[in-house]
Amino acid sequence: MLTHGQIWEAIDRLAAAYNMTPSGLARRAGLDPTTFNPSKRTTPQGKLRWPSTESVSKILKATGATMGEFVALIGDQVGGVPQARIPIIGYAQAGAEGYFDDAGYPVGEGWDEVLFPNIKESHVFALEVSGDSMAPLYRDGDLIIVAPGAPLRRGDRVVARTKGGEVMAKEVGRQTATRIELRSLNPSYEDRILEPEEIAWMHRIIWASQ
Repeated sequence: MLTHGQIWEAIDRLAAAYNMTPSGLARRAGLDPTTFNPSKRTTPQGKLRWPSTESVSKILKATGATMGEFVALIGDQVGGVPQARIPIIGYAQAGAEGYFDDAGYPVGEGWDEVLFPNIKESHVFALEVSGDSMAPLYRDGDLIIVAPGAPLRRGDRVVARTKGGEVMAKEVGRQTATRIELRSLNPSYEDRILEPEEIAWMHRIIWASQ
């Protein structure tokens, strides 16, 4: 059974994953900055106050996290966020040969690494944004966290690499057996329509460190 402390700790962990305070997370979600303050977690009479479903929904929408990823941050550990080291891939490396296997997993050693809350997705890696093709959602220098193997749905944000070495971050549109529509995050860049055979790999963006 979920406890009051676990739910609030998951919100703290979500904020930490984005290098924000709970107040910063609340502001980003369009909530009152004091919504997640420790003083709001109990009433003056000492009664436990739980975060509303609406507030949790808003922070998930603001960060792009799924409910499953939020639940993954709920655990029994106290006093810190469980973290794992994941490799950081440069944008140029993502398009070059020899850095990924056929499944789109990073290969080799010596990568720079970043600490990230430990979740159950395998082969997670970070991609450092370069340029403005993902603006205004993701900007030059931001890290986006990518999960190979995570299921893809219409509306998901993804990083895709073509067999020709082009790397792009898009939003998944309509998919059929013969074509995949990829919508641009930046309206200055064109949407793309690709055949499945043109795509080397396409992985879902699950987090962003901004």
